[in-house]
Amino acid sequence: MKRYSAFAIAREAMRHHTGWERAWKSPEPKKEYDVVIIGAGGHGLATAFYLGKNFGITNVAVIEKGWLGGGNTGRNTTIIRSNYLQDESAAIFEKARSLYETMSKDLNYNVMFSPRGVIMLAQTESEIRGYKRTAHANNLQGVATQYIDAQKVKELCPIIELSGPRYPVLGGLWQPRGGTARHDAVAWGYARACSDMGMDIIQQCEVTGITRKNGKVTGVETAKGYIKTKKLGIVVAGNSGHLADMAGFRLPVESVALQAMVSEPIKPCMDVVIMANTVHGYLSQSDKGEMVIGGGTDVFNNYTQRGSFHHIEETVRALVQTFPMLSRLKMLRQWGGIVDMTGDRSAIISKTPLGNCFINCGWGTGGFKTIPGSGWAMAELMADGEPRALAAPFTLDRFKEGRFIDESVAAGVAH
Repeated sequence: MKRYSAFAIAREAMRHHTGWERAWKSPEPKKEYDVVIIGAGGHGLATAFYLGKNFGITNVAVIEKGWLGGGNTGRNTTIIRSNYLQDESAAIFEKARSLYETMSKDLNYNVMFSPRGVIMLAQTESEIRGYKRTAHANNLQGVATQYIDAQKVKELCPIIELSGPRYPVLGGLWQPRGGTARHDAVAWGYARACSDMGMDIIQQCEVTGITRKNGKVTGVETAKGYIKTKKLGIVVAGNSGHLADMAGFRLPVESVALQAMVSEPIKPCMDVVIMANTVHGYLSQSDKGEMVIGGGTDVFNNYTQRGSFHHIEETVRALVQTFPMLSRLKMLRQWGGIVDMTGDRSAIISKTPLGNCFINCGWGTGGFKTIPGSGWAMAELMADGEPRALAAPFTLDRFKEGRFIDESVAAGVAH
């Protein structure tokens, strides 16, 4: 793989850009691999990358029924933060945030990480108490956050209206090193690095069955033929329940659509990320100038990837009171992503009842922010066969043992 650099750009410019290689190869699948990972989104590709980088396991296939990064990795609002209350959540999300800091260098690919800072607005008295509690917990966890008053919020985000008639801004939880990254670039950077290690990324290859013998996985039936494997990783977000059924076990998850939209591009007016959990809306401005607006999930189970009118109305109606300038913008596009929700709104990184089969799912509405941390923990699990410290709290066993990691109650929002 040729390294990307200023020198490489100058060299290729001199020869009319005829020397650039494909970012990753698209081979036909081999008959057998040491590891097969189902799902070529951010989490699946990150798992493959850290298997190779940290453990030297490179005889790996990442198979995808559609195109690389075409699921939730390409359908999110790109927010990165780690200001969680529960110790287990803070550990894995902070690991992810720290890996985002060096990701462009590690992958030799610009993922456009922008540590612009994240503010979670306190718009009720109970939120003030909750965020002060979270700030104290974060300090104990080694996560740099602080509670700030309303005037500091206004200083960081001048376009905000503090005295909204329904939900005035009373303060906020501020994480200066939170921010955003380019979602497509994260997937492309991991794919390029995995391909350079000799891993196979196989697109348009839907899994139609999972074979097993003596209680252990033996391979997968796909649209491109049977592939034998020693270990199988299922990393397919909203389709996790469907793949688990193929493997012969059930998951405590439900799939729903998460709504988001962007406005027409405008001049720079906001250089932080704002989350308003009371009205369940969040807002940032992309590098192209679009106002990126996230909303809530549908209230019914579904697998649609389309937006719906009532979410536009509900989300924008709430946010316009806090950001009046939004009322003058036109919507550019809207979409939905299929997210998998657990009962405690925390992820599953675990062995399964099927031997040598591992699963990474249940990230709900917060999957993008933890891609590198999730991949790191999943790679440890698949390499060792047992979870290490990051993944240990997130096993399937916690649901029968009552060890819930309930971030929905702690944060007042799913993720």
